[in-house]
Amino acid sequence: QVQLVESGGGLVQAGASLKLQCAASGRTFSNLPMGWFRQAPGKEREFVAAMSMSGVVTNYINSVRGRFTISRDNAKNTVYLQMNSLKPEDTAVYYCAVRDTDFTRHSYYTRTNDYDYWGQGTQVTISS
Repeated sequence: QVQLVESGGGLVQAGASLKLQCAASGRTFSNLPMGWFRQAPGKEREFVAAMSMSGVVTNYINSVRGRFTISRDNAKNTVYLQMNSLKPEDTAVYYCAVRDTDFTRHSYYTRTNDYDYWGQGTQVTISS
């Protein structure tokens, strides 16, 4: 079973950067597609970024494309979300997720029910 622990959130001003980390344990991390989601108060959890098992293919929600970058370090069993030029509307709890079944090497996944394991979340707050 995979366990995920996010860190790196915080309170920053608009325009600043944050780098979120998600440390995975319990499974060979390099074999799994990963994703980042976020949930703002009163809203549904939404897709932010995803990376294929291969690490070659990535995808982003339009509102963060060009500002956020998903990456992974298989040796450290960690996936990252570099967030630049942060905006107040990026304020949310950010979650990382892992898909553990029925995936292909270069596929990425964007729906919450595509993923089997979730972290506890890390709060990101952007002040204007």
